[in-house]
Amino acid sequence: MRQQGGGLQRVAIPVRVVVQRFAYLLLVGTAVSLLLLGKTDSRLLEQLRTAVFDVAAPALEVLSQPAVAINRLVDEGRQIADLYAENKRLKEQVSRLQQWQAVAQRLEQENIAFRGLSRVQADPAKGFVSARVIADAASPFARTVLVNVGNRDNVEKNQAAVSGDALVGRVLEVGRRSSRVLLLTDLNSRVPVVVESTRQRGLLEGDNSDLLRLRFMLVTAQVAAGDRIVTSGHGGVLPPGVPVGVVTKVSEGGVRVQPLVRFDRLEYLSLVRYDLPGRTGPQERAGEVAERP
Repeated sequence: MRQQGGGLQRVAIPVRVVVQRFAYLLLVGTAVSLLLLGKTDSRLLEQLRTAVFDVAAPALEVLSQPAVAINRLVDEGRQIADLYAENKRLKEQVSRLQQWQAVAQRLEQENIAFRGLSRVQADPAKGFVSARVIADAASPFARTVLVNVGNRDNVEKNQAAVSGDALVGRVLEVGRRSSRVLLLTDLNSRVPVVVESTRQRGLLEGDNSDLLRLRFMLVTAQVAAGDRIVTSGHGGVLPPGVPVGVVTKVSEGGVRVQPLVRFDRLEYLSLVRYDLPGRTGPQERAGEVAERP
């Protein structure tokens, strides 16, 4: 047995030495053979590659299952964490809304009681005419738009033009079938406003830029960035309480206000008819003129 084992070892040692010496050449020869085979018979090489993939696919699929399961568990864990955070946030919002609801109900009851005591008259009735913007007459010296309604639709000069709930400007000129609206940003635009939180009065002016200028406020007036500006209704032309913009900058140079309306995206407007006592509409005035001798 020892002699047989020694003989095998004596045979294996030279073979191993030969393999070690010629392994590099063997690998290079195999690579060259494969390249030549791919050049000469690409179909055979493709079949060989497909056969290898077919054999390896089941094993790869089995090996990938744990990774897929782990990824699924991680995704479900993230979703659960996101749902928990969203649920917590929604509960906090519901709690705050319930508090605001209670405050609003209390203020509503107080408002009803105060109105009964002071016999405050209700705000004048408001109506509106819907209009479509058919031309943009904006230029470096004027900011106006043309709408497709006129005095045949009971449109009057100085009526407020709003988009959604925000003020756009006022009617400047009225024709039979069209009207021109002066935008807030125009140099000639002047709107009496108040700071919604403090009720401080001021005048909002346009200067042909994207921002508005708030002027003629008291020296003691407190204005801060983020304050909302609404119409005051003074002068009886524009209805009170219409949102106009938000204060963006307060400095020694003045107070700048960002309008709530995107003037470059105006498509439809509402021309608000604000009927103050003692004022008459165009139809009523036309009737008065017709009745005159």
